[in-house]
Amino acid sequence: MIIELTAADPDTIGADLVAVASGIRASELGAPARALADVDPVAIAYREDPRAPLAVVGLEPSVEGLRTAAARAVRAWRGGGIVAWALDSSLPLGPEEQVRALAEGAVIGGYDRRRWRTGEPPRAVERFVICGCPDGFAALAERAALIARWTNVARELVDAPPNLMSPADLSDRVVKFAHLDSEIVDPVRAGLGALTAVGASSPISPRLIVLRHSPAGAPHAPRLALVGKAVTFDTGGYFLKPQSDIVRQKADMAGGAAVAAALGAIAELGIPLSVTGVVPACENMLSASAIRPTDVITTAAGLTVEVMNPDAEGRLILADALWYARRDGATHIVDLATLTGAMRAGMGDVYAGVFSPDADWRNTVVEAGNATGDLAWPWPLHRRYRPLIDSSVADLRNNSGRSFGFPIVAATFLAQFAGEGPWAHVDMLGPALLDEDRGDAFGPGASGYGVRLLVELATRLSVTLER
Repeated sequence: MIIELTAADPDTIGADLVAVASGIRASELGAPARALADVDPVAIAYREDPRAPLAVVGLEPSVEGLRTAAARAVRAWRGGGIVAWALDSSLPLGPEEQVRALAEGAVIGGYDRRRWRTGEPPRAVERFVICGCPDGFAALAERAALIARWTNVARELVDAPPNLMSPADLSDRVVKFAHLDSEIVDPVRAGLGALTAVGASSPISPRLIVLRHSPAGAPHAPRLALVGKAVTFDTGGYFLKPQSDIVRQKADMAGGAAVAAALGAIAELGIPLSVTGVVPACENMLSASAIRPTDVITTAAGLTVEVMNPDAEGRLILADALWYARRDGATHIVDLATLTGAMRAGMGDVYAGVFSPDADWRNTVVEAGNATGDLAWPWPLHRRYRPLIDSSVADLRNNSGRSFGFPIVAATFLAQFAGEGPWAHVDMLGPALLDEDRGDAFGPGASGYGVRLLVELATRLSVTLER
C-alpha cells in the first residue's frame, strides 16, 4: 500500500472510498446510515450524488483511536483502489499525530491473514491518501508506514502454519531481509547445549539466527542486542499441552519474529546504532529424543540445569542466546518471548510485562512500548526469588516447583545468563496472538507485538549518542 499526502479535499482526488470519523459529516448520509454508524465500527454508505462511498468510522479521539479507525476503514473496504481520509481540526490531536496514526493504521489494516485460502483474494487498497495535509509531513508518514509494514512481516511469520514455518523456513526467510548481514549458527558446533537439547526433539535441526545492522560510522558502544524466542511449534514435550492451548503454539516464535522484523525496519531506516538480532529457533516436540523431566543439560554459559519442566523450554534456549549476545559484545540487551501463560492470565492480551534488575533500562523499554502502542508494564525482580531455582543435583533448575510467581521465576532464571550490563526481559505472551477482535487496529490473529517497541528503543538509544 502506498501512503500519499495532499492538501486537496478528499472529494476532489478521485478516491474509491472517502473515510471520515463518525459524526463529522454524518448529515450527508441520511438517518439509516447514521444509525448504522452508531452501532457498527465501520459503516459503508452510498451517497445519492456520484461521489465516492463514504465510510463512517467510530472514533475514540486519541492516537490509538485514530490508528484503529484508519485500520478498520481499510480492512472493511474490499473495493480496492484509493481510500482518502482528511485531517480533522476538531480532534485533540495535532496534524503530526494524525498523520503518523493514519499512515500506521492504514498499513496495519491492509494486512490479510487469509493468504492460505484458495480462490480470488479480495481487492486490496492500493493507495491511502491523507488529505488536507500541510507541507513537511512526508518523511513522518513514510517512517510510520515503513514500521507498520515490518510489523505486518512479523504478523505474517507468526500467522503462518507451523508446517510452513519451521526453524528452517524461518531462517530461510529472514536471512533474505535487505540491508542486514546474517549468519546461521549450528548450535552443536557452537556449544549451545540448551538449544541443542530442546531442538533434538524434532527431525528439523535447531539453529541460531544472527542478524546484524552495522551502519558505517556507528560508535563501538553502545551495541544493542535484541534476542527473540522462536519455538516454531511447542507441544510441551513430555509435559504435553492440553488441546485448548496447543492450538495456539505456532505463535511461540512471536518474539523471534518481532526481533527479525525489527532488525529489518532498523536497517531500512538506517538508524545509526549497531544492533544485533539473536534468534534461537527450534521445535519442542514429543519424541524419543525429547528432553525428559529431571534431565540435566549444560548451557553455553557452562551452568548446568535440571529440567523439571520440559514445557519451560523457552527459558532454556534464551539462556544460550543471551550468553551468545553478551559474548558477541552487546552492551545493552532486550529479549522478547511468549514465555509464561501466567503473564496472559494476569495481564490479558493488552500488556506485556517487562523485567530488569536495572530500573532505568526497564523503564526505558516500558516507555518505548507505551509510546508506540506496544503496551508494556514494569514487573518486579527481587533477590528472594533466586533460591526458588536452586537444584539439588545441578546449578539451576528451570522452574521453581511452586504454584506461584511463574513470570518472575522465569525472568529470574534468565537473569543468570544475561551477563554484565543493562538487560531487560519482555514476556509478551498475551498480546502476541489475539484470539478475538479486541477493538483495535489488528483484529484477531498475530499482532506483530514488539516490532514498534524495539524500533523506538533503538531510535531512542541512538539519539542519546548524538547528545
